[in-house]
Amino acid sequence: MTHPSPSPELSQWQCLLKNLGAWEGSFTRLSPAGAEVSSVPTVVTLEGLNQNETIRQTLEFGQSTTGDPPTTKVLEYSSLNRSTLFFETGAFSQGSLQFSPFGDFGAEFGLIAGNRRMRLVELFHGENGESRLSSLTLIRETLRGSAAAERPPLTAEQLVGTWQGRAVTLYPDWRSPETYSTTLSVSLDGTQLQQHLTAPGLSLSTTGSVTPTAIHFTQGSTPLQLLLLPDGASANTPLLVPKGKPFFLEAGWLISPTQRQRMIRRYDAQGGWESLTLVEEEKA
Repeated sequence: MTHPSPSPELSQWQCLLKNLGAWEGSFTRLSPAGAEVSSVPTVVTLEGLNQNETIRQTLEFGQSTTGDPPTTKVLEYSSLNRSTLFFETGAFSQGSLQFSPFGDFGAEFGLIAGNRRMRLVELFHGENGESRLSSLTLIRETLRGSAAAERPPLTAEQLVGTWQGRAVTLYPDWRSPETYSTTLSVSLDGTQLQQHLTAPGLSLSTTGSVTPTAIHFTQGSTPLQLLLLPDGASANTPLLVPKGKPFFLEAGWLISPTQRQRMIRRYDAQGGWESLTLVEEEKA
């Protein structure tokens, strides 16, 4: 398959190629409260064929903690579907184009930093006209042959400070990306965490209640839960997807004490996928 030039698909394909290699790690399934349900060792290999015109993806699942036997799955593709967008770093998200409260809904987020990847799958299940967070899968990976270390579980204290960010927003219709600066200020007073976010045309303050495993934001019209996860990861989601209101799903990754990445997948009031934003933040 020949990719036209120039076109959005070509640049998207080049971004995908940043993920080539054999990624060794694990798929860890979590409850909606962040407790580990099961874990399985994995190797995900992405190799380019035909001068990188085609990608072969091999997934090797080892023996899981629940006793499931090892399996191997092979996929080949030479184009990307509409539900997936990639950033220049190789970071990406794929997921539902349209929310419906009557079925399964969710998204995968993939963040990449040097020889490490952190992927997070956030899934919701619709029943009786309501869609609730049903499970998460945390995928921690290291490029084969490298010695990059996994980070400890995220804590609320690590988020405290002023984070200067560079945000890039992509759109499903492939219109021109938007790039802008953000500032996120986080403070902690006992078990109360205050954060203030500013960006062009936006000023937002929220307060959350901190527990050892999560931060709960209950003051707004849509209650949110930010789970504090292993490897410096976080999942910021509604527990119940609101009806007739815009909402977002977010994954975060603290890759060093002063560096963090966040990816936000936004949906409009009708449940349509609206945009995807990657924020790379640094704390002074």
